[in-house]
Amino acid sequence: MQYVKFGNTGMDVSRICMGCMNFGEPDPNDIFNVAKDYDEAKIIFERAIELGINYFDTANVYQMGSSEEYLGRLIREFGLDRDTIVVATKVGFDMRPENPNGGGLSRKNIMAEIDHSLKRLGMDYVDVYQIHRLDPLTPLEEIMETLHDVVKSGKARYIGASTIFAWQLERLQNIADINHWSKFTSIQMQYNLIYREEERELLPLCRDRKMAVVPWSPLAGGRCAQPLSSSNDTDDLGDLSMLLSPASSPVDEIDRAVIENLETAAEARGCSMAQEALAWMFNKDYITAPIIGAASVEHLEEAVNALDIVLDDDEIQLLEASYVPHEKK
Repeated sequence: MQYVKFGNTGMDVSRICMGCMNFGEPDPNDIFNVAKDYDEAKIIFERAIELGINYFDTANVYQMGSSEEYLGRLIREFGLDRDTIVVATKVGFDMRPENPNGGGLSRKNIMAEIDHSLKRLGMDYVDVYQIHRLDPLTPLEEIMETLHDVVKSGKARYIGASTIFAWQLERLQNIADINHWSKFTSIQMQYNLIYREEERELLPLCRDRKMAVVPWSPLAGGRCAQPLSSSNDTDDLGDLSMLLSPASSPVDEIDRAVIENLETAAEARGCSMAQEALAWMFNKDYITAPIIGAASVEHLEEAVNALDIVLDDDEIQLLEASYVPHEKK
C-alpha cells in the first residue's frame, strides 16, 4: 500500500479510502439493496486491513447510523490501535425527520450529531468530520465556528467538505481565516473519467489551498468498469454513486466515446477497465485517495493492484480526448 499526507497536514492516509456506505442493517425500503450485513462487512474489512488500507469513510446517514456502528465494532473486534486508523464521517442530511432540528448544519444539529456519531462508532474522536452538503439556511459563520469548536473540543482532528461549489468553499475558508478558526483540510467531490467538471474551478482551488482531494464515484456508478456491450449487471467500485446513479442506468450518449476509449486502453494494457480508470486517477498528483465502495473483496484487491499501473502520455491523452463538458451536478 502507498501512503500520502492528508492535504496540508501531517497525517498519513492510504492512497485508497474504503467507503463504508454499504455497511449496515439492510433497509427493506432500499430499492438498490446495497447494504452488507455484519458478517459480509467483516470479510471485506478484514481484507482491507490486510491490504494496508488505514482510511475509512462513512456518514451518519449511511444506513441511518448502522454504518458507523458496524465500522466502530469492526475496529474493536480486530483489536486495531485507534491511532493507526483514520476514520472520517459526515453530517448534514436529515437523521430525524420528525424533528425540525434533525438535519442541516445549525450549531444545534452539528453539536448533537457529532455526539451521536461518536456514540455509534464507540470512539472519543473522529479524524475527519465533514459537512455532507452545504446548508443554505444556516449562516456560514455559524457553520465554521461550530466546526472549529468541534475540533477544539477534541471530538475531531480535522474538518472537511463534500460536494460543494468552489465559490462556496472559498467563502467558508476565508471566514475561517479571518476568525482564526479551523479550516477545511479536505474535499470530497464527484470525479471520474466521464465527469471532470471540477477540473475547471474546484480542483485548482484545492491545489492552491493544499487540500486533500478525495473523489467519490471514481468509476461513475460502474459505467467505467464494464464495456458498453455488457449487461450492466456488475457492482460499482464507487460509493454514493450506487444510490445516485446505479450501474444499471443507461450510459449518456456524450459519454460513450470516453468509455470506448477506456475499453481500448484497458485491453491494450491487459488490465480491467476499472483498473485503467483508477490508474488514470492515481496518476493525478492532486488526488489523495479515491473512495472505493466496499462491495466485495475482489473490488478492493483490484483497486489496490491499480496503484502499480503507470500510464504513459499517449494513454492519458486517449482516455481524456473524447470528454464532453457536463452540466454541473
